[in-house]
Amino acid sequence: MERIIKKFNKAKILVIGDLILDEFVWGSVSRISPEAPVPVVWVDRESYMPGGASNVANNVRALGGSVYIAGVVGSDQRAEKLIELLSEEGVTTEGIITDPGRPTTLKTRIIAGHQQVVRVDREKTDSMSPSILKDVISYAEKIIPEVDAVVIEDYGKGVITPYILKPIIKAAKLHKKVITVDPKEEHLSYYEGVTSLTPNNYEASTAAGIKIIDETTLRAAGKKLLKRLRSESVLITLGEKGMCLFERSGKITHIPTAAQEVFDVSGAGDTVISAFTLALACGARLLDAAKIANIAAGIVVGKVGVATVNQKEIIAKFGDTLRGH
Repeated sequence: MERIIKKFNKAKILVIGDLILDEFVWGSVSRISPEAPVPVVWVDRESYMPGGASNVANNVRALGGSVYIAGVVGSDQRAEKLIELLSEEGVTTEGIITDPGRPTTLKTRIIAGHQQVVRVDREKTDSMSPSILKDVISYAEKIIPEVDAVVIEDYGKGVITPYILKPIIKAAKLHKKVITVDPKEEHLSYYEGVTSLTPNNYEASTAAGIKIIDETTLRAAGKKLLKRLRSESVLITLGEKGMCLFERSGKITHIPTAAQEVFDVSGAGDTVISAFTLALACGARLLDAAKIANIAAGIVVGKVGVATVNQKEIIAKFGDTLRGH
Protein backbone atom coordinates (compact mmCIF):
# COMPACT_ATOMS: atom_id res chain seq x y z
CA MET A 1 0.00 0.00 0.00
CA GLU A 2 2.80 2.41 0.90
CA ARG A 3 4.52 1.72 -2.41
CA ILE A 4 1.33 2.57 -4.32
CA ILE A 5 0.68 5.73 -2.29
CA LYS A 6 4.23 7.00 -2.84
CA LYS A 7 3.74 6.60 -6.60
CA PHE A 8 0.96 9.23 -6.48
CA ASN A 9 3.61 11.88 -7.16
CA LYS A 10 4.09 10.49 -10.67
CA ALA A 11 0.39 10.33 -11.60
CA LYS A 12 -1.37 12.85 -13.85
CA ILE A 13 -5.14 13.25 -13.55
CA LEU A 14 -7.68 15.19 -15.62
CA VAL A 15 -10.74 16.30 -13.64
CA ILE A 16 -13.81 17.33 -15.65
CA GLY A 17 -17.03 18.60 -14.11
CA ASP A 18 -18.98 21.24 -12.25
CA LEU A 19 -16.76 23.88 -10.65
CA ILE A 20 -17.93 25.32 -7.33
CA LEU A 21 -16.54 27.88 -4.90
CA ASP A 22 -17.17 26.93 -1.27
CA GLU A 23 -17.50 29.80 1.19
CA PHE A 24 -17.31 29.17 4.95
CA VAL A 25 -18.65 31.64 7.50
CA TRP A 26 -17.23 30.71 10.91
CA GLY A 27 -18.70 31.89 14.19
CA SER A 28 -20.38 31.01 17.47
CA VAL A 29 -23.93 30.87 18.83
CA SER A 30 -24.95 32.35 22.16
CA ARG A 31 -28.67 32.96 21.70
CA ILE A 32 -31.78 32.30 19.63
CA SER A 33 -33.13 35.03 17.37
CA PRO A 34 -36.19 36.90 18.69
CA GLU A 35 -37.47 37.07 15.10
CA ALA A 36 -37.64 33.32 14.46
CA PRO A 37 -36.61 30.08 16.24
CA VAL A 38 -33.15 30.08 14.68
CA PRO A 39 -29.66 30.59 16.18
CA VAL A 40 -27.89 33.93 15.87
CA VAL A 41 -24.35 33.30 14.60
CA TRP A 42 -21.68 35.79 15.61
CA VAL A 43 -19.21 35.76 12.72
CA ASP A 44 -15.50 35.50 13.54
CA ARG A 45 -14.05 34.94 10.07
CA GLU A 46 -14.71 33.82 6.52
CA SER A 47 -12.74 31.46 4.28
CA TYR A 48 -12.94 29.96 0.80
CA MET A 49 -12.15 26.54 -0.66
CA PRO A 50 -12.43 24.99 -4.12
CA GLY A 51 -15.62 22.89 -4.25
CA GLY A 52 -17.26 20.33 -6.53
CA ALA A 53 -14.89 19.16 -9.25
CA SER A 54 -12.48 21.83 -7.99
CA ASN A 55 -12.28 20.05 -4.63
CA VAL A 56 -11.42 16.79 -6.36
CA ALA A 57 -8.57 18.59 -8.12
CA ASN A 58 -7.51 20.02 -4.76
CA ASN A 59 -7.59 16.54 -3.20
CA VAL A 60 -5.49 15.05 -6.01
CA ARG A 61 -2.89 17.78 -5.51
CA ALA A 62 -2.89 17.30 -1.72
CA LEU A 63 -2.21 13.60 -2.32
CA GLY A 64 0.74 14.43 -4.55
CA GLY A 65 -0.71 13.94 -8.03
CA SER A 66 -0.46 16.38 -10.93
CA VAL A 67 -3.88 17.61 -11.97
CA TYR A 68 -5.52 19.36 -14.90
CA ILE A 69 -9.05 20.71 -14.53
CA ALA A 70 -11.75 21.39 -17.12
CA GLY A 71 -15.09 23.07 -16.49
CA VAL A 72 -17.06 26.30 -16.71
CA VAL A 73 -17.20 29.42 -14.52
CA GLY A 74 -18.84 32.81 -14.84
CA SER A 75 -17.17 36.11 -15.52
CA ASP A 76 -17.18 37.25 -11.90
CA GLN A 77 -15.15 37.66 -8.72
CA ARG A 78 -16.11 34.16 -7.59
CA ALA A 79 -14.36 32.72 -10.65
CA GLU A 80 -11.28 34.85 -9.99
CA LYS A 81 -11.15 33.59 -6.40
CA LEU A 82 -11.62 29.96 -7.43
CA ILE A 83 -8.91 30.09 -10.10
CA GLU A 84 -6.58 31.88 -7.66
CA LEU A 85 -7.10 29.14 -5.03
CA LEU A 86 -6.53 26.34 -7.55
CA SER A 87 -3.44 27.99 -9.01
CA GLU A 88 -1.97 28.43 -5.53
CA GLU A 89 -2.28 24.66 -5.04
CA GLY A 90 -0.54 23.95 -8.34
CA VAL A 91 -3.61 22.89 -10.34
CA THR A 92 -3.38 23.53 -14.10
CA THR A 93 -6.40 25.75 -14.85
CA GLU A 94 -6.12 26.26 -18.62
CA GLY A 95 -9.21 24.10 -19.14
CA ILE A 96 -11.50 26.42 -17.15
CA ILE A 97 -13.78 28.11 -19.67
CA THR A 98 -15.58 31.39 -18.93
CA ASP A 99 -19.29 31.74 -19.74
CA PRO A 100 -20.35 35.40 -19.27
CA GLY A 101 -24.00 34.33 -19.25
CA ARG A 102 -23.94 32.42 -15.99
CA PRO A 103 -22.56 32.92 -12.45
CA THR A 104 -19.89 30.79 -10.83
CA THR A 105 -21.66 28.41 -8.43
CA LEU A 106 -21.21 29.47 -4.80
CA LYS A 107 -22.09 27.35 -1.76
CA THR A 108 -22.00 29.22 1.55
CA ARG A 109 -21.84 27.17 4.75
CA ILE A 110 -22.41 28.91 8.09
CA ILE A 111 -20.63 27.03 10.87
CA ALA A 112 -20.97 27.63 14.61
CA GLY A 113 -18.27 25.79 16.53
CA HIS A 114 -18.08 22.36 14.88
CA GLN A 115 -21.73 22.45 13.73
CA GLN A 116 -22.93 23.50 10.29
CA VAL A 117 -26.01 25.66 10.88
CA VAL A 118 -27.20 26.28 7.31
CA ARG A 119 -26.02 26.19 3.70
CA VAL A 120 -26.93 28.74 1.05
CA ASP A 121 -26.52 27.87 -2.67
CA ARG A 122 -26.24 30.46 -5.44
CA GLU A 123 -26.15 28.89 -8.89
CA LYS A 124 -27.62 28.49 -12.37
CA THR A 125 -28.09 24.92 -13.57
CA ASP A 126 -29.74 25.20 -17.00
CA SER A 127 -28.10 24.03 -20.24
CA MET A 128 -24.89 25.63 -21.43
CA SER A 129 -24.28 26.77 -24.98
CA PRO A 130 -22.66 24.21 -27.33
CA SER A 131 -19.82 26.64 -28.07
CA ILE A 132 -18.82 26.74 -24.40
CA LEU A 133 -18.99 22.95 -24.09
CA LYS A 134 -16.99 22.51 -27.32
CA ASP A 135 -14.15 24.44 -25.72
CA VAL A 136 -14.21 22.05 -22.74
CA ILE A 137 -14.22 19.04 -25.07
CA SER A 138 -11.32 20.43 -27.14
CA TYR A 139 -9.20 20.95 -24.04
CA ALA A 140 -9.99 17.47 -22.71
CA GLU A 141 -9.14 15.78 -26.02
CA LYS A 142 -5.82 17.64 -26.08
CA ILE A 143 -4.84 16.66 -22.52
CA ILE A 144 -6.14 13.05 -22.32
CA PRO A 145 -3.12 11.50 -24.11
CA GLU A 146 -0.84 13.08 -21.46
CA VAL A 147 -2.68 11.91 -18.32
CA ASP A 148 -3.12 8.55 -16.56
CA ALA A 149 -6.78 8.90 -15.59
CA VAL A 150 -9.91 10.99 -16.12
CA VAL A 151 -12.29 11.87 -13.27
CA ILE A 152 -15.83 12.93 -14.19
CA GLU A 153 -17.46 14.96 -11.40
CA ASP A 154 -21.20 15.35 -11.98
CA TYR A 155 -22.90 17.74 -9.57
CA GLY A 156 -25.82 18.39 -11.93
CA LYS A 157 -24.87 22.01 -12.60
CA GLY A 158 -24.89 21.74 -16.40
CA VAL A 159 -21.40 20.72 -17.51
CA ILE A 160 -21.80 16.94 -17.56
CA THR A 161 -24.13 15.99 -20.43
CA PRO A 162 -24.12 13.25 -23.09
CA TYR A 163 -22.92 15.91 -25.54
CA ILE A 164 -19.70 16.40 -23.59
CA LEU A 165 -19.19 12.87 -22.26
CA LYS A 166 -19.48 10.93 -25.49
CA PRO A 167 -16.30 12.34 -27.11
CA ILE A 168 -14.40 12.52 -23.82
CA ILE A 169 -15.09 8.90 -22.83
CA LYS A 170 -14.30 7.82 -26.39
CA ALA A 171 -10.93 9.60 -26.30
CA ALA A 172 -10.08 8.23 -22.83
CA LYS A 173 -10.88 4.65 -23.86
CA LEU A 174 -8.95 5.06 -27.11
CA HIS A 175 -5.85 5.98 -25.09
CA LYS A 176 -6.59 3.26 -22.47
CA LYS A 177 -7.01 5.66 -19.55
CA VAL A 178 -8.72 4.94 -16.23
CA ILE A 179 -12.15 6.67 -16.16
CA THR A 180 -13.89 7.18 -12.82
CA VAL A 181 -17.20 8.92 -12.15
CA ASP A 182 -18.73 10.59 -9.12
CA PRO A 183 -22.27 10.29 -10.48
CA LYS A 184 -25.50 12.23 -10.41
CA GLU A 185 -28.12 9.52 -9.92
CA GLU A 186 -30.49 10.74 -12.66
CA HIS A 187 -27.63 10.77 -15.19
CA LEU A 188 -26.78 7.07 -14.91
CA SER A 189 -27.13 6.38 -18.63
CA TYR A 190 -24.38 8.93 -19.36
CA TYR A 191 -21.59 6.83 -17.86
CA GLU A 192 -21.76 3.52 -19.72
CA GLY A 193 -18.40 1.82 -20.21
CA VAL A 194 -16.35 3.78 -17.66
CA THR A 195 -13.83 2.06 -15.37
CA SER A 196 -15.64 2.71 -12.11
CA LEU A 197 -18.37 4.71 -10.37
CA THR A 198 -18.27 5.87 -6.73
CA PRO A 199 -21.91 6.59 -5.76
CA ASN A 200 -23.00 7.02 -2.16
CA ASN A 201 -25.83 4.96 -0.66
CA TYR A 202 -28.56 7.37 -1.76
CA GLU A 203 -27.20 7.78 -5.30
CA ALA A 204 -26.83 4.01 -5.74
CA SER A 205 -30.35 3.38 -4.40
CA THR A 206 -31.92 5.95 -6.71
CA ALA A 207 -29.91 4.97 -9.78
CA ALA A 208 -30.63 1.25 -9.35
CA GLY A 209 -34.26 1.74 -8.34
CA ILE A 210 -33.61 -0.43 -5.27
CA LYS A 211 -33.84 1.04 -1.77
CA ILE A 212 -30.71 -0.07 0.08
CA ILE A 213 -31.74 -1.08 3.60
CA ASP A 214 -29.64 -4.19 4.25
CA GLU A 215 -26.93 -6.43 2.79
CA THR A 216 -29.36 -8.13 0.38
CA THR A 217 -30.63 -4.90 -1.18
CA LEU A 218 -27.08 -3.49 -1.25
CA ARG A 219 -25.85 -6.47 -3.25
CA ALA A 220 -28.85 -6.29 -5.60
CA ALA A 221 -28.30 -2.59 -6.27
CA GLY A 222 -24.54 -2.96 -6.82
CA LYS A 223 -24.94 -5.88 -9.20
CA LYS A 224 -27.64 -4.05 -11.17
CA LEU A 225 -25.49 -0.93 -11.60
CA LEU A 226 -22.46 -2.97 -12.62
CA LYS A 227 -24.42 -4.90 -15.24
CA ARG A 228 -26.26 -1.87 -16.60
CA LEU A 229 -23.14 0.28 -16.97
CA ARG A 230 -20.77 -2.47 -18.14
CA SER A 231 -18.05 -0.95 -15.95
CA GLU A 232 -15.14 -2.75 -14.29
CA SER A 233 -16.41 -1.89 -10.83
CA VAL A 234 -18.83 0.08 -8.67
CA LEU A 235 -17.67 1.38 -5.28
CA ILE A 236 -20.66 2.30 -3.11
CA THR A 237 -19.85 4.47 -0.10
CA LEU A 238 -22.02 3.74 2.95
CA GLY A 239 -21.12 6.41 5.50
CA GLU A 240 -20.52 4.90 8.93
CA LYS A 241 -20.87 1.42 7.40
CA GLY A 242 -17.82 1.86 5.18
CA MET A 243 -17.83 0.91 1.50
CA CYS A 244 -18.76 -2.00 -0.73
CA LEU A 245 -16.80 -2.81 -3.86
CA PHE A 246 -18.49 -4.69 -6.72
CA GLU A 247 -16.14 -6.04 -9.39
CA ARG A 248 -16.95 -7.29 -12.87
CA SER A 249 -15.53 -10.69 -11.90
CA GLY A 250 -18.45 -11.08 -9.49
CA LYS A 251 -16.39 -10.44 -6.38
CA ILE A 252 -18.11 -8.31 -3.71
CA THR A 253 -16.09 -6.90 -0.81
CA HIS A 254 -17.43 -4.93 2.17
CA ILE A 255 -14.79 -2.60 3.65
CA PRO A 256 -15.52 -1.38 7.22
CA THR A 257 -15.21 2.36 7.89
CA ALA A 258 -11.84 3.69 8.98
CA ALA A 259 -13.35 6.79 10.63
CA GLN A 260 -12.91 7.17 14.39
CA GLU A 261 -14.49 10.61 14.80
CA VAL A 262 -16.84 12.32 12.37
CA PHE A 263 -16.98 16.12 12.46
CA ASP A 264 -17.98 16.91 8.87
CA VAL A 265 -18.78 14.74 5.84
CA SER A 266 -18.56 17.71 3.42
CA GLY A 267 -16.42 16.69 0.47
CA ALA A 268 -15.79 13.15 1.70
CA GLY A 269 -16.95 11.72 -1.63
CA ASP A 270 -14.42 13.95 -3.40
CA THR A 271 -11.64 12.50 -1.25
CA VAL A 272 -12.81 8.96 -2.04
CA ILE A 273 -12.74 9.37 -5.81
CA SER A 274 -9.43 11.27 -5.70
CA ALA A 275 -7.58 8.59 -3.73
CA PHE A 276 -9.31 5.74 -5.57
CA THR A 277 -8.43 7.16 -9.00
CA LEU A 278 -4.84 7.96 -8.07
CA ALA A 279 -4.33 4.42 -6.80
CA LEU A 280 -5.78 2.90 -9.98
CA ALA A 281 -3.64 5.25 -12.09
CA CYS A 282 -0.59 3.94 -10.20
CA GLY A 283 -1.42 0.31 -11.01
CA ALA A 284 -3.28 -0.71 -7.84
CA ARG A 285 -5.82 -3.52 -7.93
CA LEU A 286 -9.42 -2.38 -7.51
CA LEU A 287 -9.64 -3.69 -3.94
CA ASP A 288 -6.37 -2.09 -2.86
CA ALA A 289 -7.45 1.21 -4.43
CA ALA A 290 -10.76 1.01 -2.53
CA LYS A 291 -8.96 0.33 0.77
CA ILE A 292 -6.74 3.38 0.23
CA ALA A 293 -9.82 5.50 -0.57
CA ASN A 294 -11.55 4.21 2.56
CA ILE A 295 -8.62 5.20 4.77
CA ALA A 296 -8.49 8.66 3.13
CA ALA A 297 -12.22 9.17 3.71
CA GLY A 298 -11.90 8.09 7.33
CA ILE A 299 -9.31 10.79 7.89
CA VAL A 300 -11.10 13.62 6.09
CA VAL A 301 -14.43 13.26 7.92
CA GLY A 302 -12.51 13.87 11.16
CA LYS A 303 -11.74 17.41 9.96
CA VAL A 304 -14.12 20.38 9.95
CA GLY A 305 -15.09 21.85 6.58
CA VAL A 306 -14.24 20.68 3.08
CA ALA A 307 -10.77 19.29 3.81
CA THR A 308 -8.04 17.22 2.15
CA VAL A 309 -5.62 14.51 3.24
CA ASN A 310 -2.01 13.79 2.30
CA GLN A 311 0.17 10.72 1.73
CA LYS A 312 1.75 10.81 5.20
CA GLU A 313 -1.65 10.81 6.91
CA ILE A 314 -2.85 7.80 4.91
CA ILE A 315 0.35 5.81 5.45
CA ALA A 316 0.26 6.59 9.19
CA LYS A 317 -3.39 5.53 9.37
CA PHE A 318 -2.60 2.24 7.64
CA GLY A 319 0.13 1.70 10.25
CA ASP A 320 -2.35 2.34 13.07
CA THR A 321 -4.84 -0.06 11.49
CA LEU A 322 -2.25 -2.83 11.21
CA ARG A 323 -1.28 -2.30 14.85
CA GLY A 324 -4.96 -2.54 15.85
CA HIS A 325 -5.28 1.09 17.05
